[in-house]
Amino acid sequence: MDEAGSCASGGGFRPGVDSLDEPPNSRIFLVISKYTPESVLRERFSPFGEIQDIWVVRDKHTKESKGIAFVKFARSSQACRAMEEMHGQCLSPNDTKPIKVFIAQSRSSGSHRDVEDEELTRIFVMIPKSYTEEDLREKFKVYGDIEYCSIIKNKVTGESKGLGYVRYLKPSQAAQAIENCDRSFRAILAEPKNKASESSEQDYYSNMRQETLGHEPRVNMFPFEQQSEFSSFDKNDNRGQEAISKRLSVVSRVPFTEEQLFSIFDIVPGLEYCEVQRDPYSNYGHGVVQYFNVASAIYAKYKLHGFQYPPGNRIGVSFIDDGSNATDLLRKMATQMVAAQLASMVWNNPSQQQFLQFGGNSGSQLPQIQTDVVLPSCKKKAPPETPVKERLFIVFNPHPLPLDVLEDIFCRFGNLIEVYLVSGKNVGYAKYADRISANDAITTLHGKILNGVRLKVMLADSPREESNKRQRTY
Repeated sequence: MDEAGSCASGGGFRPGVDSLDEPPNSRIFLVISKYTPESVLRERFSPFGEIQDIWVVRDKHTKESKGIAFVKFARSSQACRAMEEMHGQCLSPNDTKPIKVFIAQSRSSGSHRDVEDEELTRIFVMIPKSYTEEDLREKFKVYGDIEYCSIIKNKVTGESKGLGYVRYLKPSQAAQAIENCDRSFRAILAEPKNKASESSEQDYYSNMRQETLGHEPRVNMFPFEQQSEFSSFDKNDNRGQEAISKRLSVVSRVPFTEEQLFSIFDIVPGLEYCEVQRDPYSNYGHGVVQYFNVASAIYAKYKLHGFQYPPGNRIGVSFIDDGSNATDLLRKMATQMVAAQLASMVWNNPSQQQFLQFGGNSGSQLPQIQTDVVLPSCKKKAPPETPVKERLFIVFNPHPLPLDVLEDIFCRFGNLIEVYLVSGKNVGYAKYADRISANDAITTLHGKILNGVRLKVMLADSPREESNKRQRTY
């Protein structure tokens, strides 16, 4: 590789390198002489392992070296050993100034790790509950000198939780352990003690266990059913210092697609859209998520921040300040939560449906509809005796909409004969006297959210086909 090619981007990282930080900590950051050629770097660092790439940071205009370079190794242990042995060394007899070598981080993090960084020497492992600290030390001492081992235990019973830490003296030893130990240990680098408590890492690994066993992570779907979730939010966070909005920023050390981002955040009802933003200079994933209401956004932020996807990689979720007034947003959130709780209560008890009317008396006001869907103006219903040309099947999530709201929505497409709900089910039907009107309703409403409820609208089976279906005997 020639030196001109090593800096095609002009300022640092090469765009278009898909695996720049894969595996993690496999790239070193060098502070060198401005006159050090790439050939010397390759000669001095190749003994430590397979070099995948070398690039020297150059001035955009003069193309002169800035005295900074990067070396990408195939393995983390190779990069760590290069850092340990080359930091503070001179590259050639003519050099009077020793070089500096660090483990490089992505451009977005703005920091580098040195040989004494705890983040590079302590690993977190899943172990049999029968293991003692001596067993743990015996298993992992083959990879290097161990400073200490510890097992996480239940504070009440004193029993092992099947999780432990191993702290090595050198980063390369920890990297060797992660790369070469049995996969059943699921070893990863542990977060430093000053960043996260052991309890949070226990939660982190228990979730990983669920994923290993094929279980979906447990996420409560409806915040209004557990007020304690928001109570803990009040205690742990200062809302006065944090912007609150319907938009969230999502960051991850591992890139993700829009489909993956959608599947994660669609767990919380009310997702409006998501967008993945690419950074050509790093391998991190970054996206923006927006919900229809602030309640969903707050719940998603505090439920999904720290969620592991894929296992072993935590995603970070934070609010994007969109200039909204936090007081108004919280007032809207409270209104939405109360309305949702009331709707849930009423639809679990059909006898109380008469009390769920928007604006007091039924008929005194038109139903209030909150949605970003552009709806046509209201049209008159078709006479009840009009022949049915098309029936639509409607699925509601998480609960049905009130009947007057449904009628107001579906009559806007014209020729509506009747709309009704199936008692005790989150489904309903709409009858139309015209197929075009029915198709317009499907096109406009399918997959959309109205008053916090997601609708699925599709063509229903014909009555004859339904009557031929096998009847349940229970």
